[in-house]
Amino acid sequence: MARTIETDVLVVGAGPVGLTLAIDLAGRGVDVTLVELRPRGARPEPKCNHVSARSMEIFRRLGLAKALREAGLPEDYPNDISYRTSFTGREITRIPIPCRRDRYRRKDGPDGWWPTPEPPHRINQIYLEPILFGHAAAMARIRILNRTEISEVGQDHHGVSATARDLDTGETIAIRAAYLAGCDGGRSLVRKAIGATLTGDAMIQRVQSTFIRAPELIGLQQHGNAWATFSLNPRRAGNVYAIDGRETWLVHNYLTPGETDFDAVDRDWAIRAILGVGAAFDYQVISREDWIGRRLVADRFRDRRLFIAGDAAHIWVPYGGYGMNAGIADAAGLAWLLAARLAGWAPPGILDAYQRERLPITTQVSRFAMDHAHKEIRNRSGVPDNIEADDPAGAAARVALGQATYDLNVQQYCCAGLNFGSYYDQSPIIAYDGAAHPGYTMGSFTPSTVPGCRTPHLWLGGGRSLYDATGPDHALLRLDPALAVDGLMQAAARRALPLRLIDIDPDAMPEADGHGLILSRPDQHVAWRGRAAPADPLELIDRLRGARAGA
Repeated sequence: MARTIETDVLVVGAGPVGLTLAIDLAGRGVDVTLVELRPRGARPEPKCNHVSARSMEIFRRLGLAKALREAGLPEDYPNDISYRTSFTGREITRIPIPCRRDRYRRKDGPDGWWPTPEPPHRINQIYLEPILFGHAAAMARIRILNRTEISEVGQDHHGVSATARDLDTGETIAIRAAYLAGCDGGRSLVRKAIGATLTGDAMIQRVQSTFIRAPELIGLQQHGNAWATFSLNPRRAGNVYAIDGRETWLVHNYLTPGETDFDAVDRDWAIRAILGVGAAFDYQVISREDWIGRRLVADRFRDRRLFIAGDAAHIWVPYGGYGMNAGIADAAGLAWLLAARLAGWAPPGILDAYQRERLPITTQVSRFAMDHAHKEIRNRSGVPDNIEADDPAGAAARVALGQATYDLNVQQYCCAGLNFGSYYDQSPIIAYDGAAHPGYTMGSFTPSTVPGCRTPHLWLGGGRSLYDATGPDHALLRLDPALAVDGLMQAAARRALPLRLIDIDPDAMPEADGHGLILSRPDQHVAWRGRAAPADPLELIDRLRGARAGA
């Protein structure tokens, strides 16, 4: 007889997205069962080298930012991006990014100005995922089933049923949940179950990627250390990521459009051309990590009680670091919606917001990434033949390529727009006021309180972050202490919607644009703003909790 497990939410896939979703849900009082194919303690793939500022804001709320910040590269290892003729060759240009030791205090450089309590963090998934897993495993409301495969899922009016199998014992497990979230990657079983189809560009670029151990490599450089070191020469274009800052590296060999077979390209030759080393140089291949860059987005993210997030919902070229990071944003958006429904203060209509919000943003951001990918491919293919020449013409070629490369890529690695500029303009649980949302690019944005935009960050008295003060629930920001808000607060209490009142200095938020009240959601997006309390506060609260989702 099959063992039976009952839970509030079943999460399929314990990568960074599934772990973030489980941790967020559990922190909101939701019981979670997390199912993962891999054995406990298995080394994650060496990918996802960047945690965005927006993701770090989420991890700060979850109590994980400090642990993540202290992991990865050595604290004094520069997070710079260096472009060279080869890893050991001449530097063409460099994008400066502070090491993690200096990340909070350094305000110079192309991303030092960002209005956030948590700047980005360069950390490989090898270090990121175990921290998330350890945190999840220690939470009483999370049950983790490793070496377990979900073979079938179904749903009815009352919940979700899943059939699982323990891969070590062969035991069949029946799981019953209120909701199921598929964070199960590009080949998602859950995506198939909801009838979603991936559409877009199935092949943008092929990358022959190799995880290597080379202790001597760090000492062969002509220039200072960098988190990412690009090699641009006529023979081969590639990238070398520092993984531990000592001896392990991830080498990306960008195949040319005519190279369609990974095995047809001499891996060893390409690695040596990218590193700029001869046949005598010794290195060890730890694993092959070849991948294809795509831009594919599912046409739906939900079917009633089934949801998908992360690579199950979208796959694209990881420019701007926004593969995993978009999935983390999915998880944070879905977590509070499910928790609201399960807590009872929100009706089923609140769940309509997940697809209405995340699918348009995903499509928009993926097009930024795809556009940049095409520009980067053209830039790599235009490397002059004399780029390594030790003469005035060679020097001039390096200067020209360096400037073009910097201008193109600083917006990718210092992508303020992708972090802070995106907005929800089709949400059923946001009270729009007719104001236009400010546009944004990959690298730039305009802070705004237009409903749907990210709530502008500011520092409160004593150096406390606004986001720390707002916490995991809705918050009413009052910029004018004379404004009466008792009716609005009472309406929230009547509907059991958690809402805290925070008085702030109006001069600290010029983006308020004369609005004395800003209502910020649990995911730090503006849900409503007004110059005074609404005439019908209960109508507003009902909209925010999804009771007017069809209105």
